[in-house]
Amino acid sequence: MRVDEDVSVTDIYTKPLSRISWPVVKVILVYVIFGFLWIFFSDSILASIVSSPEEFKHYSIYKGWAYILATSLLLYFLVQKTLKQQIKIKQDLKLSEARWNFSLDGASEAGWDCNLTTGEFFRSGQWHGIYGYEESDIPFTTQAVKSIIHPDDLPRVVDELRRYLAKEVPVFISEFRMQCKDGTWKWTLSRGMVVSSAPDGKPLRMIGTHTDISERKYSEAQIYRLAHYDFVTGLPNRTSFLNSIDEEIKKARRAEQPITLMYLDLDKFKEVNDTLGHDVGDLLLKEAATRLLSCVRETDTVARLGGDEFTIILNNLEDSGRADDVASHILSKLAEPFHIHNELIHITTSIGITVYPNDAEEVDVLLKNADQAMYAAKTEGRNCYHYFTLSMQQAAIARMHIANDLRSAITNREFRVYYQPIIELKNGNIHKAEALIRWQHPTNGLVSPAEFIPIAEDTGLIVEIGDYVFMEVADQLAKWKNIYPDFQVSVNKSPVQFRNNNRTQADWMGYLASIGISGERMVIEITEGLLLDAKDPIVNRLKSFRQGGIQIAIDDFGTGYSSLAYLKKFEIDYVKIDQSFVKNIKAGSDDMALCEAIIVMAHTLGFKVIAEGVETIEQRDLLTAVDCDYAQGYLFSRPVPIEAFEQLLANQP
Repeated sequence: MRVDEDVSVTDIYTKPLSRISWPVVKVILVYVIFGFLWIFFSDSILASIVSSPEEFKHYSIYKGWAYILATSLLLYFLVQKTLKQQIKIKQDLKLSEARWNFSLDGASEAGWDCNLTTGEFFRSGQWHGIYGYEESDIPFTTQAVKSIIHPDDLPRVVDELRRYLAKEVPVFISEFRMQCKDGTWKWTLSRGMVVSSAPDGKPLRMIGTHTDISERKYSEAQIYRLAHYDFVTGLPNRTSFLNSIDEEIKKARRAEQPITLMYLDLDKFKEVNDTLGHDVGDLLLKEAATRLLSCVRETDTVARLGGDEFTIILNNLEDSGRADDVASHILSKLAEPFHIHNELIHITTSIGITVYPNDAEEVDVLLKNADQAMYAAKTEGRNCYHYFTLSMQQAAIARMHIANDLRSAITNREFRVYYQPIIELKNGNIHKAEALIRWQHPTNGLVSPAEFIPIAEDTGLIVEIGDYVFMEVADQLAKWKNIYPDFQVSVNKSPVQFRNNNRTQADWMGYLASIGISGERMVIEITEGLLLDAKDPIVNRLKSFRQGGIQIAIDDFGTGYSSLAYLKKFEIDYVKIDQSFVKNIKAGSDDMALCEAIIVMAHTLGFKVIAEGVETIEQRDLLTAVDCDYAQGYLFSRPVPIEAFEQLLANQP
């Protein structure tokens, strides 16, 4: 029975009395009554029987012995009866406890008894059987039981117990995971109630049960998964997607942040199903889902709506251009061949993009917008993405056109290699040059690298473009082999090229060997940022170039975060001072002091220094005065085609 009602006036008197042993009181009362009757009536009865005082006195002694005998017999019978009652009560209690233990041990539930004051936690034999522990494995304390509750569940269990003890809920019921002796976890349903409280209402003792509900939890998880996840791909299905985007919109509304929704449809997927069968189609969908997941962050959502249609929710994007990057990455990934059952399958995808709240604030309208944009992408020829909003769409189309044109530019050999001379400041001779790429677009004319290099890096086309430039320069050096045998040309290598998992450096070294050119004729220019992210593969590739005789230069030095001491670790040969420092140098200026400090430190560490962006004679003279080794810039020449560059070489003294 639970004692948790309000304490009344009656309770104040009845509760102390409830602690009195009533069998003892009964014995005392009978004894008192018998003694009272003996004292008041025994003398009168004896006086009526005998007449003389001598006899009365004589028989009074026998009366005393009779009193002792009578009270002894009376106490014997009273105590014996009381003892029988107490023994019966104890037997009934033991029988009740035995029946309780039998019912618990015979059922799937395990019993527990917790002393809330001392922290003692007693457990039935079935409890140990469920979790595989021996009685000696775990102390009989609440702290010991808490230690095997799953850390993710424990705070909730403690809070649910607190709410019950505070009478915020009528019963204690909690579901949580408990660790078994073999290290596995079992879902447990715990139910309990207070059975003893202090006079002030403070709970003292609880009893309850633990039930293993692992199978039920597993079944619930399976049902939930079937209801919310796609069977083929394992991605969230339409139901789960709608729940997710609804939650994301609520968060975005509070944070006043945009959400980008992408709607994807695999191009010509029906042909795969029709020609190769639905089994192959399902495997392709599964692989496509894996590739989509690799293109987004863990915080983003990829879902399959059905058929060959997917959606992606991009939240907390740093800038609108990030959506372009993701879309381009997806197009590139899905355009890669699928190898399924010895079949080589080529598919592409069309992507529609819409933005919350710019385009709409309701889920169904956003889906409609993205679907319309996706069909617009299909209309434009598939394998592209299309924005729903006009302003973003125009920028995306221009970017997409550049990306598409870049692919054909490689095939059509529309790129041109220009050369900018690097002057040795001590004598003014053209000692080396930097190779710079230009794009001769068939309709747009000469396109600046600033317009297409970032897109080439995002799409991965920079790898092919970089190979093209390297081989063009190598071929040119082969032509100059006898005319300018010591001439050196530097080529830029993007971080994307270094991170690409192909054998570029081995191919490059092999190509140089095949045309009889020494690696010492070339310099690879890299950025400071690459060194900051220089993991083992990148370091190994740098070493490979160095072992082949190719030298390494740090381009735009001073705009990153590296130090000259850090560069020494990677055996750098040249440091190129960024033009942002060179253009403002004057005698006594801070930029002049900075350039001089870089030159002195570089020379101390064994590097040569090249100053970029030299445009005036004053800049040249100041750099010469502080022993700068080389310079390049418009003062000497702009980047020019090979014919014009050869003319520069021919005209020098």
